[in-house]
Formats: sequence, structure tokens, C-alpha cells
Amino acid sequence: MVTVALDAMGGDYSPEEIIKGAFDALKKDKDINVILVGKKEVLEKKVSDEFADRCECVYSSEVITNEEAPVAAIRAKKDSSIVVGMNLVKEGKADGFVSAGSTGAVLVGGQLIVGRIKGVLRPALAPLIPTEKGVSLLIDCGANVDARSEHLVQFAKMGSIYMEKVFGINKPKVGIVNIGAEEEKGNALVKETFPLLKMSKDINFIGSVEAREIPSGDCDVIVCEAFTGNVILKLYEGVGKTLLSEIKSALTEGFITKIGALLIKSALKSKLKKFDTSEQGQGGAPMLGLKGLVIKAHGNSKASEISKAILQCISFDEQNITSLIEESMLKAE
Repeated sequence: MVTVALDAMGGDYSPEEIIKGAFDALKKDKDINVILVGKKEVLEKKVSDEFADRCECVYSSEVITNEEAPVAAIRAKKDSSIVVGMNLVKEGKADGFVSAGSTGAVLVGGQLIVGRIKGVLRPALAPLIPTEKGVSLLIDCGANVDARSEHLVQFAKMGSIYMEKVFGINKPKVGIVNIGAEEEKGNALVKETFPLLKMSKDINFIGSVEAREIPSGDCDVIVCEAFTGNVILKLYEGVGKTLLSEIKSALTEGFITKIGALLIKSALKSKLKKFDTSEQGQGGAPMLGLKGLVIKAHGNSKASEISKAILQCISFDEQNITSLIEESMLKAE
């Protein structure tokens, strides 16, 4: 049985969609328990009798907002839903923590409260992005803007473990984001990291990957520092949203195009779903390198994404990802 602490106060659609997502997850899998963390006046009497034996509430009196400085907020608001939820993981009362709240607070709290695995220099945020062949792991996309070469090597190792164990990919192909395919190209960080990845025996490094090549899915683990990763992720989401809007607009412009749209609706919907991050993703990005599982869901997540994020905790726990990362780091020392 896997127990997940869920921040009921975080996200644009909290608490209604968050709570609904928890109930959806409980319906889909009988081997999961959920602890809703939030204000008493919000959560009281929200848990139906159907889930009373697998869902409980832990009350917190404070909420960290997106406008607050993450470090100061984590230290000052000890009774916030994020801090209380992460302490449940730290104390072993929950196997994982899921939040759609402040990204900064989740990243800071993960390091200060849950703590880093011994040997991990920097934990990394690792979302899945849809590709032509399925999904790829983008690591890092938010935790380390000023990363060093040794950090990127660890990102590659942690990402490889995740993709191999959770998705069953034998020797995941690892690429580093670059402005060209040639080894001599790139900024100082890429040039310094490239030979280290090339020499690493436990990384299946295939070289540089340009941004335009990412959607093809030829690379299973895409390595970069957080600034580049976040730009890639946000552009991915924006282009996808714009293209979808333009396609819908074009197909509903007139009577003839509407007829055509009806004829291709099923096939088009299937193809477009492949590049829908909410459909292809796992509801949230795991923060790899921590002693316990922390998943950051998108701020605009609705019930379906929250449900997926909760269920993601099962495979993470079953595959002992945290222990495997720890073993890998100790081996490298």
C-alpha cells in the first residue's frame, strides 16, 4: 500500500479539483491511500464514506502563495500545507508528496525538509514531454538554473534510472541540449559536460540534441540546466496550445471544412492527443535526487492531472527509484 500526501490548497483550481483528483485516484487503484493536507474549514466533511478507510485529512492553518519568496515562506510558514505535507514524507508517514502549489516553495521544501540523497549534489525537476515515439524525460527544468557539469552528469544518471525502471527502456539514450550536433559546439557548460557524459560507462550517451530534434523522440533522457529546460518546456506547451487552436479554427471556418473535420475527427484527435502534455504526461514532474518522492504538478492542473500524479507514486515506490539513485551515487564516489 502506497500512501500519498496531497497538498489540497495548491494550484489554480484548489481545493475542488485537487480533492476530486484524489478521489479519482482512489477509485482507480485500491492499493493507494491519500492524506489530504489543508485548512480544516476547507477539508472538513469532504471525505465521503466510500473512501473513509483510505483517505484522511491532516489540517494545516497556512498556505504559501506564488507571490511569496520560497525560502522565506518555507521557513516562516511551518504550518503551511506544503511544509506539513513534506514533513509527513520526512517522518515516514507518507511515501510521496504531490503539490500543484508554488513551484519555488516545493523545490526549496524538497531540499530543506525531505533532504537530498547522500551523494546527490543537486536534485532535479524532471517532467515527461510527449514525442513522436512516446515520451522523453527533460531534466532539469526548474531546480538548478546555474548548474555545473558534474550536476548534469548526475541528472543523466538519475534520469536514466527513472526511464529504465518506470518505462522499461533498456539503456535509455541520453542527449545533451546543444545548438548543434558537433562536439565542439555549445557554451562553456555544454563543452565541459560533453566529455564527462561520453566517458561515463553507466550512461548511454548519444551526443548533442538540438531543440528541433526533441519532438522526434530519438532521445529518452534530455539533459540541460534548468534555465534551458524551462524555456524548452514552456515553448513546447505554448506551441502545442497555439497549433491546436489554429487547427480547430481552420476546421470550423466554413461548411465544407466542417464536413471535412467530421470525416477526420477520430484520426486527428488520436494524433493530437499524442502531443497533449496533459494526456501523455504523468500528471506532474518528480524531483529526482531526494530522500523521498516529491511531485510537482502544473499550477493549472485539474482532477485528471492530479489523479495521474498520485498514481505515479505507485510505480516510483514499486521500482525503488530512490534506493537505486542512492546506490548509483554511492558507486560513483
